[in-house]
Amino acid sequence: MNIQLYLDRINYKSQISVSKEVLFELQAAHLLSIPFENLDIHYNKKIKLDIDSIYKKVVLNRRGGFCYELNGLFYHLLKNIGFDVKMVSGRVYSKDETYGAEYDHLAIVAKINGENYLVDVGFGKFSYQPLKILLDLNLSDEFGLFRFDKAHGDYLRINLVEENGNLVPQYLFKVNEREFWEFEGMCEFHQTSKESHFTSKKVISILTKNGRKTLNNTQIKITDGDTESIIDFDEELFEFYLKEHFNIEIKGNC
Repeated sequence: MNIQLYLDRINYKSQISVSKEVLFELQAAHLLSIPFENLDIHYNKKIKLDIDSIYKKVVLNRRGGFCYELNGLFYHLLKNIGFDVKMVSGRVYSKDETYGAEYDHLAIVAKINGENYLVDVGFGKFSYQPLKILLDLNLSDEFGLFRFDKAHGDYLRINLVEENGNLVPQYLFKVNEREFWEFEGMCEFHQTSKESHFTSKKVISILTKNGRKTLNNTQIKITDGDTESIIDFDEELFEFYLKEHFNIEIKGNC
């Protein structure tokens, strides 16, 4: 992994150091530069948990990825810089009020000055900044309020706090350190199972300075400040919009 090329990919221009400030800046830069996407799944390109191939895809070929790729790669960047980080296993909350299996999601916990932060650049629309792991306190973020609590025994849970104070669970996790290979089974599941939401439709989404762009099989939604525009289209135009809004061409690059 060439650290400078990775930093160039996320348009990070500041001095690198092992500090809270740099960690926060790196996460923001990552979210603004690299999209969350599941396109390889729909173009029959197997995703392997191999950092060299993920680096080539995301950094050199200027693609995006899903959690195992984006957080797996970001973990290695932080580790190479010198941060005290570990990969952790998340279980994602679903609308039927259940949680996914272990290794359903890969996230990062970083320790700085004795304090743990949840770091996540692979969960689509989530937090803009790393979240300090403090229980039962509302944590302010550019994307809203978040709160950690305990659920299902000794799991930590990260929730989005709604305006009425209700908690919307995002995922459960433990701070136990995991190895990259441990996520292989669920990575395969999310690429092949009809039970995985990743196999149901194409999606690519990226944060912008003033909002977000999200493209699926037949629709693109663009938010810009308080303005939202939605364009519906026939599926054969998907690659046109992919090129126009994300500068990605699948053929020959997927």
